Amino acid sequence: MTSTLKERILEAASDLFYRQGIRATGIDAIVKAAGTTKMSLYHYFPSKHDLVLAHLQKSAEMMRERIMTGIAERASLPKDRLLAVFDVFGELLMRDSFRGCPFINAATEASAEEEAFKQASADFYAQFRQSLVELATAAEARQPDLLGRQLSLLLSGAIIAEQMQRDSGAITAARQAAEILVGQACAASAP
Repeated sequence: MTSTLKERILEAASDLFYRQGIRATGIDAIVKAAGTTKMSLYHYFPSKHDLVLAHLQKSAEMMRERIMTGIAERASLPKDRLLAVFDVFGELLMRDSFRGCPFINAATEASAEEEAFKQASADFYAQFRQSLVELATAAEARQPDLLGRQLSLLLSGAIIAEQMQRDSGAITAARQAAEILVGQACAASAP
């Protein structure tokens, strides 16, 4: 029962942090949404800071799973998997509940005292970039590190563009640019 309460608190906090923002979400709102007490919340999460870090860790695990599963469902060839990433994100960005990337949002909201939020966000994107580099290596791309960085930048830009203006078409444009980059990086006649 206690782990269920901890999970319920984290779920409620994650939902509120994502929909409303970290700063705009107070402990009272989390307690109310979780149907618990402050004492119970602080038993599991000694501070809001700890709760935000748990939210980012949970979000990272969920996103990695969603991305990798989505890629595997869409493509089997390494080169195609690089482009399938854009299709996975395309679905995420089109959801009515889309409010941006939880990691970009947290890093943007973080103050100097909340450097751990920025670090958790940077860690997620570093791991994501590394996954892209591994896909690029499997696709025998020239300069897989560069291609991974380029694709990551295209995705980040599309996420931000879509957050600022819904139905912006940014993910479609990013995928088109990715097709060019992947095609050039994976060309069979590479020197």
